[in-house]
Amino acid sequence: MIWYTVLVLAVGAERVAELVVARRNTRWSLARGAVERGQGHYPPMVALHTGLLLGCLFEVWLADRAFDPVLGWTMFAVAVASQGLRWWCVRTLGPRWNTRVLVVPGLPLVTGGPYRLLRHPNYVAVVAEGLALPLVHGAWLTAVLFTALNAALLTVRIRCENRALAPGFAAGARP
Repeated sequence: MIWYTVLVLAVGAERVAELVVARRNTRWSLARGAVERGQGHYPPMVALHTGLLLGCLFEVWLADRAFDPVLGWTMFAVAVASQGLRWWCVRTLGPRWNTRVLVVPGLPLVTGGPYRLLRHPNYVAVVAEGLALPLVHGAWLTAVLFTALNAALLTVRIRCENRALAPGFAAGARP
């Protein structure tokens, strides 16, 4: 369980790195007239992602979940791949990437990198990680709970992003 704890803490450190990047990118976006949308769903999103990490640890510790090598190593590979996809998204969007919904008016949609394949590839990474990270060490309850709650949250988040990215919306042309 020690190595799993280290893995979850490493993912937590990665989240802190994301927040540092997001804070820098927020300043960049706001300096260029960005408009923020969806502020109401941001605190539940932070709580859900924090809960994922805590749930992984507590379920494994308290329920004494066993490590199944076939499932564990497969899910470890999926979790690592999801991190790679997430950082490919961050790199592709550059200063436009954020944990918040900030849109700089007048900038075209990004269509390179993973965005040439999917409209919201970062959420593929989030879904994959949310399922895989707990299952690395058999925390199936955390995987199921996070996946269900995340599906509801992503429904709101993706709808918000799609509206914010619609032509004219970021500039306030639409209600």
